[in-house]
Amino acid sequence: MTSKDAGAQARNGRSGRRPGQSGAREAILTAARARFAEAGFDKTSIRGVAADAGVDPALVHHYFGTKQKLFAAVVELPLDPEAVLAHIVTAPIDQLGATILQTVVTVWDSPAGPGLIAAVRTLLGGSDPELARTFLLEVVLERVRVRLETPEDDARTRMALAASQMLGVLVARKIIGLEPLASMPIPELVAAVGPTLQHYLTGEIDRG
Repeated sequence: MTSKDAGAQARNGRSGRRPGQSGAREAILTAARARFAEAGFDKTSIRGVAADAGVDPALVHHYFGTKQKLFAAVVELPLDPEAVLAHIVTAPIDQLGATILQTVVTVWDSPAGPGLIAAVRTLLGGSDPELARTFLLEVVLERVRVRLETPEDDARTRMALAASQMLGVLVARKIIGLEPLASMPIPELVAAVGPTLQHYLTGEIDRG
């Protein structure tokens, strides 16, 4: 079933009657997964998810709080991405590369790391590639992109390059265990890879 089919099924299956309490949370997650996959993060609303699930919007807030936390629940992240992004979005622009790498790799190496890696594996290998793109470009990197965009450059290419660099480090360090990268101390890793990431974010990019 495609994400659009899932979205249509979620909407068409709505009877206007609120599900029982035991099924409400799952109904919300099902509706949210379809909405996020079909419309993306920015165009998905709590009200729209609630309508698809046949519940009051207040119940969505009760179970999940914010839209970002609802998305985290949909992709089964073991932490609130807002807590991680708070360190990144306040960093000076000329230190973004090192800050992103330092922050993200520290989370990967923390006790929450195995759950996060499992969630990313599921997300990347799942049947909804739209969710993976939404997670990377709209949830993780969008606020960085907004800081970097100019009238001449919307910074979307920069975000795609940065995402590819981070995914490469993730796969090498935490999934296939490529040495010496897998056991490299975080400061050494940041010193080695941070400048490349910073170049993607703020340097000159040859577009041919």
